Amino acid sequence: MARLALSDCRGLTPLRARSRGSAIALPSPPHLAAGPRRPAAAAIHRDWALRVAAPTRLASVFEEDKRGLGGAEEAGGSSAGFNPGAPPPFGLAEIRAAIPKHCWVKDPWRSMSYVLRDVLVVLGLAAAAARADSWLVWPLYWAAQGTMFWALFVLGHDCGHGSFSSNPKLNSVVGHILHSSILVPYNGWRISHRTHHQNHGHVEKDESWHPLPQRLYNSLDNMTKKLRFSMPFPMLAFPLYLFARSPGKEGSHFNPNSDLFQPNEKKDVLTSTASWLAMIGVLAGLTFVMGPLKILKLYAIPYVVRASCLSSHAQFWQT
Repeated sequence: MARLALSDCRGLTPLRARSRGSAIALPSPPHLAAGPRRPAAAAIHRDWALRVAAPTRLASVFEEDKRGLGGAEEAGGSSAGFNPGAPPPFGLAEIRAAIPKHCWVKDPWRSMSYVLRDVLVVLGLAAAAARADSWLVWPLYWAAQGTMFWALFVLGHDCGHGSFSSNPKLNSVVGHILHSSILVPYNGWRISHRTHHQNHGHVEKDESWHPLPQRLYNSLDNMTKKLRFSMPFPMLAFPLYLFARSPGKEGSHFNPNSDLFQPNEKKDVLTSTASWLAMIGVLAGLTFVMGPLKILKLYAIPYVVRASCLSSHAQFWQT
């Protein structure tokens, strides 16, 4: 079992292992024991080295793992060396405690720098592709811009989790701008994604990972089965999921009265739906000015690439 966590965001230090109700600390390797201080010249360059706290003998790690799993083997009567059903020898609190406190600090300036960087890349790619306007360039642009649309989604995702900054208003404003620009209702998705994490891996309650029971699969009509399980249709499942959720579930990410949401979340959902509609209006205006073919090449196809990435991500976890 892995017993290492980031230290100072550079090196590694051992986690404490638990042995059937009591906690024991892993012994420090001999080469890391206290010794003479290093010269200042050496200390200047210490950040360039990977500092790893690990046993001097690799075999000792496996021996310790075997000893740690001894209790599970005794209880289950199994002679196997690894029991995937046994709990790990450390808990989430111990993992969090092993991470330095400064790694938990949210830096809004750094977060905004990522937003500025990605937006500039998106605009630069669009300008370069429009200027070249070559069928040799367009496929490369679609792949690159679709990936950048995914990057915008991830930044909005972090806003929804609250990891973007400690300011809820900043998270909401940035999240709405980013997600609306790629036609995702920010609050509607944020709330359903929260449900996913609260019920992670639950066959019935998980919102994103939703495998179908045999009885429900048998009740689906042929068209639904084809659209859900026959390529390439599952690659475009995410936009359909936003409007109608997964088969067997009712509601919509745009409808504040959906059972996805609590009554006190209605205003949030309406705000996100209005932002989504505003982006539809912007795209309609650009289509009128630039022509539908140009918008298809500049925006619609990269949107499909991004939706395919997200849909394939969800489909992976359902297999």
